[in-house]
Amino acid sequence: MKELERIRWRCRRGLLELDLVLMRFLDAHYEGLSEADRRALAELLDYPDVDLWHLVSGRAELDLNETRLKPVLEKLRAS
Repeated sequence: MKELERIRWRCRRGLLELDLVLMRFLDAHYEGLSEADRRALAELLDYPDVDLWHLVSGRAELDLNETRLKPVLEKLRAS
């Protein structure tokens, strides 16, 4: 469970909307994510808040060299 606690801490953001989406996503989907999806989520959490919010809200798209992140981003958008 340490991994989940660490990810949960990283999901606490400065933007309330992003914080809510990420926490809801963790509660509903984290246990069922593949290892690749967990790595992709961790990589997405490296983004600055505003950039991540734009990706999650659909205002921005991933660069072509970031397609490995797309499955998790789609799950985030759907939650």
